[in-house]
Amino acid sequence: MNRKYLDTNRTPEERTEILLNEMTVAEKVGQMMQITCSITDVTRDGSDVTFAYSMMPEDEARLWARERGAGSFLHVLGDEACAIQEMALSSRLGIPVLFGIDAIHGHGLHNGATVFPSQLGMSCSWNRELIREAGRVTAREVRADGLHWTFSPVLCIGRDLRWGRVDETFGEDAYLIGELGAALIRGYQGEDIGGADSILACAKHYVAYGESTGGRDSYDSPLSYRKLKEVFLPPFAQAVEAGCATVMAGYQSIDGTPVTANTMVLRDILRDELGFGGFVVTDWDNVGSLITNQKIASDMEAASRMAVEAGNDMIMNTPAFYEAAVKQVKDGRIPEALIDDAVRHILRVKFAMGLFETAREETAGRRDEVFACPAHLDVNLKLTRESIVLLKNKDELLPLTSSVKRIAVIGPNADDIRAQYGDWTYFSHPFPKDDVNPMGPYRTMLAGIREAAERHGAQADYHRGCHIMDRADAQIGEAAALAAASDVTVAVVGDCYDQYGEYKDRADLDLSGMQQELLIALKDTGKPLVVVLVNSKPLSIPWIQDNADAVLEVFNPGMMGGQALGEIVFGETNPSGKLSISFPHHAGQLPVYYNQLPGWHGGTYMDMPAAPLYSFGYGLSYSRYEYSNLTLSAQTLGPDDTLTVRVDVTNVSGRDGWETVQLYVNDPVSSVVTPAKQLKGFEKVYIPAGQTRTVPMPLSIKALALTDRDGAYRTEPGEFVILVGPDSRDTSLLKKSVCVQYQGGGQGKPM
Repeated sequence: MNRKYLDTNRTPEERTEILLNEMTVAEKVGQMMQITCSITDVTRDGSDVTFAYSMMPEDEARLWARERGAGSFLHVLGDEACAIQEMALSSRLGIPVLFGIDAIHGHGLHNGATVFPSQLGMSCSWNRELIREAGRVTAREVRADGLHWTFSPVLCIGRDLRWGRVDETFGEDAYLIGELGAALIRGYQGEDIGGADSILACAKHYVAYGESTGGRDSYDSPLSYRKLKEVFLPPFAQAVEAGCATVMAGYQSIDGTPVTANTMVLRDILRDELGFGGFVVTDWDNVGSLITNQKIASDMEAASRMAVEAGNDMIMNTPAFYEAAVKQVKDGRIPEALIDDAVRHILRVKFAMGLFETAREETAGRRDEVFACPAHLDVNLKLTRESIVLLKNKDELLPLTSSVKRIAVIGPNADDIRAQYGDWTYFSHPFPKDDVNPMGPYRTMLAGIREAAERHGAQADYHRGCHIMDRADAQIGEAAALAAASDVTVAVVGDCYDQYGEYKDRADLDLSGMQQELLIALKDTGKPLVVVLVNSKPLSIPWIQDNADAVLEVFNPGMMGGQALGEIVFGETNPSGKLSISFPHHAGQLPVYYNQLPGWHGGTYMDMPAAPLYSFGYGLSYSRYEYSNLTLSAQTLGPDDTLTVRVDVTNVSGRDGWETVQLYVNDPVSSVVTPAKQLKGFEKVYIPAGQTRTVPMPLSIKALALTDRDGAYRTEPGEFVILVGPDSRDTSLLKKSVCVQYQGGGQGKPM
């Protein structure tokens, strides 16, 4: 056979067509397969779900890699990846395997690699550039492990806090999610996906996955296609514009139609409207779920046919798809042209990455050179510092002064690295485990505070106090005695891995176990109380806001969380994080996201405040800022105009700091109901003490568009209110109006 497809002088498109013409139906369907380690058992005990896994036997790996030519393998690390790649390269056509991994916040599934804050944590930095750098670090470490593809970023919108996967999101706002998601994609993929340290990004979970009924994971999302396009599609449009190579179809159904079988969202919207040119991968066993969970297919042949017709290119972990699809192509029930189209998308990416030239040599791995190296840890620490949010600081208790000599560090998450890492690390995937020795450098909250205390001539003592879940083994009296003998107490509370992730949606958002009783006992000592929240998502904590002297939110801050916290507590770092998600007073108050629609009689529950406990965009600093002189570059806008919004921000304190300036827009009268305000721009600026910065922010007229009743994107004429300030609260924002004097129309991409 003349392997002209190996000619690097040809374009990826030309090489793809040559290779396609050489392939049998079975080889084509093989390329659509993504194979993973096997789940051997699933045990359910009430709300607890336990999975038993086994690594793939060598004969099974050989079957899929060499004989059937599987296009991709999932959750394979190191030496196993090397062995499987050799099998694939020795097959008839020698098509390399694309190895995928859930590198969600760093290459965390590999013990010893850099673990960043969770997506929710890093989003509180509001720092596009640092998040791009985090993507670069992750790409280098994943590629050094012989792998090529991460299932990230998550572009779901975290609007129902009961949902178990809120920690994986960039928060509650589509614009912020799109901006940070695009930055992360550019970090993963670099200047060119063919780069030696670039990996493929995957925008997921397409689309409106987090909007399921009741915050129940993988359930139906009961929304109209107008709402889908206006609220949930924009982050994916930004991902496509950023060049994202792959998109993952979500588990859920939309108004009763599973995404896996949804031609409208996969072909009409993603391909035709957004112009996506990469390949679509299903989520885990989505095709099988059409039979077992969603029950719209009677057997695997029907499910496979639905998936191919809808526009899925790669099938994750549904091995039975292979024989069902091959049979139906040969029987004429699945057009071979649809298979060709799917495989074309996959091969084009493999050629563009240069895998046919580099696959064999790269599997040797460069892990020791790059895993958690000093340069990568430096990026991690910078991002972690900027991700921590100061929520309260009564009487400027923080930073601690030299008068503090003894600190009581108390709480179940004070010395628990697993709690800091959160989901999608070697503790949890692909083989859940409790007793593992972390290989990479890390700092727990306790370690970070102790090290900082030593630098400042203070001592930090520790007591766990209680467990996160268990109410039986609390030692609250001992913990309170330690607090009473100290100058200040730092209580580290929150949640644990048993309370978040897939299968772990949560109805009660209060502190679990004896944590509330522990906090009350610590407060009763009369000593100043600092509460640090190590948690996967916002919890309902009004008691903490009312009774703690200072509150710090760190979410799941990763391996450098303790060091960053210690620096902030002692004033070595000035906190600058802003919330990317709102906090409720109570789970029954949900939803509390800032950009809700008007029209609710009364605007609040009769037994709850109207506002959230902490609002989107909110975050304090050791510096103080004043906003003034909001100006607009024009009073009217035409069809091609971009407005420049300027505001003066003055640091009126004696300390240099970073401030995130936020720009919102309100459309007072519109043809469909629109939110009271929507984020449309932000800039994080450094402002020395006593100085003023004039901050310009561009606002394209396209950003003022809405999705009309027919699903078209239009900018309607009339008044728009521009709001600028430090957070989303009305009392925080300066306001000016601009007039749009034309009617923009026609189909277009969401902004």
